Amino acid sequence: VQLQASGGGSVQAGGSLRLSCAASGRTISNYFMGWFRQAPGKEREFVAAISWNGGFTAYADSVKGRFTISRDKNTLYLQMNSLKPEDTAVYSCAADESYIRNYQHAGMYAYWGQGTLVTVSS
Repeated sequence: VQLQASGGGSVQAGGSLRLSCAASGRTISNYFMGWFRQAPGKEREFVAAISWNGGFTAYADSVKGRFTISRDKNTLYLQMNSLKPEDTAVYSCAADESYIRNYQHAGMYAYWGQGTLVTVSS
């Protein structure tokens, strides 16, 4: 499966962006999926995860209440509201065929899309 992330851009603090991650090559309707981000000079970190049917979602404490992960048949989304300068990073989507309990760990995901850059200015 190939993943293609899009929707990044430059916004001012307090603004919103919606990221998308489109799948091709295979349907992802039964895949566990997640969003990760990597800021300049920092390690990649978990942002949000969602189960195949959307029945389970999880968020990093730093984004809880501001970001919402969702999905439809072949696209993953990340609605980002009340953006802060510290949200500046390259955001990447990930997927795996298994139900991932350790969803915060990037190594648990087999498939990755290229990142999309989000820049939040103060």
